[in-house]
Amino acid sequence: MRKWLPFSLIITLTVIVVTTATAPPEQTLGENARLVYLHGAWVWTAMVIFIIAGITGLVGLLARAENLHLWSRALGRTALLLWITFLPQSMYLMQVNWSGIFLDEPRFRIPLNLAVVGLLLQVGVSFFPAKVTSYANILFAGVLVWAMGGIETVLHPEGPIQSSSSASIQVNFAILLVLMIALAVQIAYAWRHWASSRH
Repeated sequence: MRKWLPFSLIITLTVIVVTTATAPPEQTLGENARLVYLHGAWVWTAMVIFIIAGITGLVGLLARAENLHLWSRALGRTALLLWITFLPQSMYLMQVNWSGIFLDEPRFRIPLNLAVVGLLLQVGVSFFPAKVTSYANILFAGVLVWAMGGIETVLHPEGPIQSSSSASIQVNFAILLVLMIALAVQIAYAWRHWASSRH
C-alpha cells in the first residue's frame, strides 16, 4: 500500500470531523443537526459509489477490461461499508431526535434490507472472478435506485437539506458530501491495492 494513503485517510477524516463540528445548528434540531448533515452526506456518498461501481462494471464488461472489474469490486465493497455503517447512525439519530428507535421507518427498514442483500451478494461474488462482481454491482445499483427512489417516510423528514432555506446549511452539506466522496475513493483505492498485492 502506498505510504501516503494512511496519512491521506487521517487528514480527510480530520477535515470531516472539523467540518461537522463547525456546521451551523438548525432551528428545530439545534446542534444535533450537525450529525444529521454528516449522516445525509454519508448515505448519499454510499449511493453515489454504488452507482459508480455499477457503471464501472458495465464499462468493464463492454470493454472486456479486467482492471475495471477489479475497480467495480473495490467500489462496491466501499459503498457497502458506508451503507452498513450508516445504519447505526440512523438508530442513534432516531434516539436523539425522536426520543426512541422506530425500526419500521421506511428510510431505515428498506436500507437495512438492502444492506443484508448487498452483504450476501458481495460475500457470494468474492468466490468468483471479478467479472461476476461487475454483473452483481450493475444489478444492485439498479435495485438500489429503484428502491430508494420511491421510498416513503413516516417520521423521517422529506429532503431536510434540500428543503432548507439556509445557504450555510446547504454549503456545509455540499462540503461534507465532497469530503465523504473523497474518503470513499481513498477506501476504494485501498481495496484495489490490497487485491493487487494478493496476486
